Amino acid sequence: MALDLAAITQEICTIATDAGAFLLQERSRFQREAIEYKGLNNLVSYVDKETEKQLVEKLRQLLPEAGFITEEGTTGQEADQSALNWIIDPLDGTANFIHDLPVFSVSIGLAQGKTPIAGVIYDPNRNECFSAWQGGGAFCNGKKMSVSPATQLGESLIATGFPYYAFDKMQAYLRILESLMQQTHGLRRMGSAAIDLAYVAAGRFEAFYEYNLNSWDMAAGVLLVWEAGGVVTDFGGGDEFLFRGDVIAACGIHPELMKVMREFWK
Repeated sequence: MALDLAAITQEICTIATDAGAFLLQERSRFQREAIEYKGLNNLVSYVDKETEKQLVEKLRQLLPEAGFITEEGTTGQEADQSALNWIIDPLDGTANFIHDLPVFSVSIGLAQGKTPIAGVIYDPNRNECFSAWQGGGAFCNGKKMSVSPATQLGESLIATGFPYYAFDKMQAYLRILESLMQQTHGLRRMGSAAIDLAYVAAGRFEAFYEYNLNSWDMAAGVLLVWEAGGVVTDFGGGDEFLFRGDVIAACGIHPELMKVMREFWK
């Protein structure tokens, strides 16, 4: 039976909005003593874990046949990456949340294999719900979005992220930064890849690129960009980004951005 992706996406918006309200509630009373470390600079808290539990419970009711790929491993089961899966990040921007910076989000994607087919990113601080489903367009609070009309790097504002582990490619990354600083309106590092991707879809950024990401950082966001008319590839120009971890999402400046990547990223 075919999925009613439009209806499913509306339900995801409600679920994401509820999760966002919980994040804001907990942020008001959060203490740094609650921080845990999963690895080098990889932070987590009870808020991430509790939010994920709530999401899993509600999404399982919405679509019982779907598996889960989650950041905090709430389900305790290994997902089949070729199947229908919820790919969720309950709190994208944990470091921002912990430091009381108002840039974090809830990201919920539904993917068939490596292809996202529905996605929602909710920013509770701005009360913005970004949503998309396959073939249905991309929206922010119900208003249709499209990527920026820019076609040249010189017209662009670009988002990126700084790696917090696996620093072996740092020199190549810094050379890309140096090149783009001289060719664009500037670069921004928001601290939430999901919000970066949503902003590309909304035309606020002309592009976003980052490596060492996980599928839950981008599953919803890449669909937003696609449905808003943008292009999404891995750093090599292919389509292996979702489970490989490097992604470029852009409007019409994508070819120029790829030239910079190919010059420095080997």
